[in-house]
Amino acid sequence: MAYMSEEGYKKLMAELKELETVERPKISAAIAEARDKGDLSENAEYDAAKEAQGLLEMRISRMKEIIADAKIIDESKLKTDSVQILNKVKMKNVKNGMKMVYTIVSESEANLKEGKISVNTPIAQGLLGKKVGEIAEITVPQGKIALEVIDISF
Repeated sequence: MAYMSEEGYKKLMAELKELETVERPKISAAIAEARDKGDLSENAEYDAAKEAQGLLEMRISRMKEIIADAKIIDESKLKTDSVQILNKVKMKNVKNGMKMVYTIVSESEANLKEGKISVNTPIAQGLLGKKVGEIAEITVPQGKIALEVIDISF
């Protein structure tokens, strides 16, 4: 089951619609054009278009699986007494004092540039359930880090 915000769900649905209504016809047209050029056994353009079609169909299929498994979280029922999915968490690295802010989101909504980390990452897993003032000991590829939860919000 993939928990996600309503915004993330709508974004995923819009992307799926784009793939099915715009990208799929483009690739079909490219295949038809390549097929019209003659001998398919030595037609690299045809092979490339067929491969692109396979990748697109696989992506569409994966997105449909995510949407079918999606559980939209009712944001009005979320609390900020402890860290949970869709919370924005301000934390401080105990060792060097560096502060950071991440929003914990579903796998499909994760985007580090926007400060959104997947609930499945080691950092998010270590923070889940922690309260303000608590320290999470998290194992990352570089070793262990200690993060103090400073604030929890939406």
